[in-house]
Parts: sequence; C-alpha cells; structure tokens
Amino acid sequence: MEKRIYLNDSVDKELVAILRIDGRASISKLAKLLYVSRGTVQNRLDRLIDSGAILGFTVRSHDELETDVIRAIMMIEVIGKSTTQVIKKLRGIAQLEKVHTTNGAWDLVAEIRTSSLVEFDRILRDVRTIDGVLNSETSLFLSSV
Repeated sequence: MEKRIYLNDSVDKELVAILRIDGRASISKLAKLLYVSRGTVQNRLDRLIDSGAILGFTVRSHDELETDVIRAIMMIEVIGKSTTQVIKKLRGIAQLEKVHTTNGAWDLVAEIRTSSLVEFDRILRDVRTIDGVLNSETSLFLSSV
C-alpha cells in the first residue's frame, strides 16, 4: 500500500514554502518566521521528512555557474493506457529530473539535465524507444530571462 503524503495545516505549508526559498534556514529562523517554538519546527520537519513530504535539501546555483549543463523539456505522447508503465521506465533515467503528467496534446512532460550533447542525444533515444511512447518533442533551454 502506498504511503499518503500530505501537509497537516497552514504551518506545514508555510514551512515548506520558506524552505523552498531558503533550504539552509536555521531552526531558530524558521521558528521566528512561523511564530512557533523551535521544538515545534523540529518536530514538524522530522515528520515531513519521515513521511516523504520533504525529500531533501539542496543548493540552487546561479545559471551562470552551470555553463557545462544542458537542460531541456521533453513532451511525451503515450499510447493508450500505457502511461503507468512508461512513467516507471522514465523514473529509471537519472537525467530526467522530474516527470509531470499533463493535459492537452502531450501526456507527460520531462525535465532533462545532462552534461553533454552526446549524453543528451542518448537520453532522447532511450526515451523514444520505451514501449508505449508514441511521439515526443524536445526543446533546449538556451537562457533564463
């Protein structure tokens, strides 16, 4: 049975929102911003991590520092009812940072991050050869504005 992941209340939601902006915020700073005790923040953080609501903490770097990174978005069309099977295969490709279900002409959207065009080409080929993938369209990110 799949574990249900949820945020209990507005304090949990605000805690996650603050951490999205500053994943390095101290417990004291979080408590001050949320108007709760440090113990409350620590307990909530522990629960959110244990439940899987918070998967980890990371560093976001400026785009100019990532000169050797190739980023793209790939829209994927899936045949019939094979979406679940395709998603399982896509999750096995480390260079796909996120996979989203969507509506409209495309069934899935994947965020790609690679270190070379050779690797990028291989990822496109790997995705397109997955059973159940009918069509795809990929756009490279050139710059952020």
